[in-house]
Amino acid sequence: MTKVVITAAGKGTRLLPFTKEMPKEMMPIFSRAFTNNRVVLPLLQYIYEQLYSMNFRDYCFVVGREKRSIEDHFTPHETYLKELTGDYKKFITNFYKKLEKSHLVWINQNRPLGFGDAVKRAERYVGKEDFIVHAGDVTILSHSKHPITRLIDAAKKNPDAKAILLCKKIKNSKKYGVPTVGKISKNSFTVKEVIEKPEKPKSEFGILPLYYFKSEIFSSLKKIKKGKGSEFQLTDAIQNLIKEKHQVLAITLNKNEDEIDVGTVESYKNSQEITFRKA
Repeated sequence: MTKVVITAAGKGTRLLPFTKEMPKEMMPIFSRAFTNNRVVLPLLQYIYEQLYSMNFRDYCFVVGREKRSIEDHFTPHETYLKELTGDYKKFITNFYKKLEKSHLVWINQNRPLGFGDAVKRAERYVGKEDFIVHAGDVTILSHSKHPITRLIDAAKKNPDAKAILLCKKIKNSKKYGVPTVGKISKNSFTVKEVIEKPEKPKSEFGILPLYYFKSEIFSSLKKIKKGKGSEFQLTDAIQNLIKEKHQVLAITLNKNEDEIDVGTVESYKNSQEITFRKA
């Protein structure tokens, strides 16, 4: 069974003062994907339940030292459950049942050293297996075959690929890693280069923080130095894979799919509007 690494250690400074105590990954969105009625759901719970619905059961959460609220939320609280009634009790009960059927591992990223550092800390958990990386502040709403399933399909079709990226067309490269790509098929590309937040992007695509990796990414992460923002960038490790002649591929977001991103005030407002409308 494929393991999942979910990163949730960012400081969320662009959402202060709310994120002084509450992690940005716990920002509320709207959903009725897992219940009959629309509910207000922490984004991280939505991500977990979305992955659970795709039959993932083995999770590693990389959190900051101060993010105890996340671990508390994902720990069944039977006394609290007894105080609930009706649909809310059913919803929380179902959530707890999913947690009991899952294997959850918690790893601390004591200092915010970047996305790459967060992923590197999961090496002991992952071992030599292939795995999924999913940022805790972004997800994709999909009404067809979810991108994560398509990432796995692409990996099965291309066993030599060490990384499969998910991309979308962007207008502002300052938020994204940007790949230079060559077309293989309609929605499939070979990746020739990746650059984090370039001033002069070489393509119209940006990389979304959902990935399929083989364990070789860990040796690549150990070779990189601090990059943009004085952090260890995952894109730099991917570029190192390319430099070492490893195959890296990319698939694209479909037209009927929406990126839900709670990283900034503007993206959070947009995400609330999308999830309320499409929940």
